[in-house]
Amino acid sequence: MDKKMGWGLFVGRVILGVIMMAHGFQKLGHMENTVQMFSKLGQPEWLAYVTAVIEAVGGLSLLVGLFVVPSAILLGVTMVGAIVLVKLPAGLIGGFEFPLALLGLSIILAVTGSDKLSVSHLLNNKHGLK
Repeated sequence: MDKKMGWGLFVGRVILGVIMMAHGFQKLGHMENTVQMFSKLGQPEWLAYVTAVIEAVGGLSLLVGLFVVPSAILLGVTMVGAIVLVKLPAGLIGGFEFPLALLGLSIILAVTGSDKLSVSHLLNNKHGLK
């Protein structure tokens, strides 16, 4: 992979990881409020827990560079849910623009991966994989 592209994907992976991890841990730290919010949207309680865990663990996973592709796919799915179930009625500006940008970054990472400065890269090199 081109050096510039590798660094660009690394920066995108870290930014998406930090954002999603922060949102996930915020949800987990205030789970009662999260469940209430999902309930008001007509969503089941279990979905609040699943979303919070995917955002927290998936964000952390991206941050350290472990399971980047599956994490990016799961985070992308949560962004589709946020757009369709919550933000779409508000329109693009001030509505679904932020989750759409996060979805775009999730898709890029899901398609390309990102192994620059990642745990996965270290493990693969240790075991002679590439």
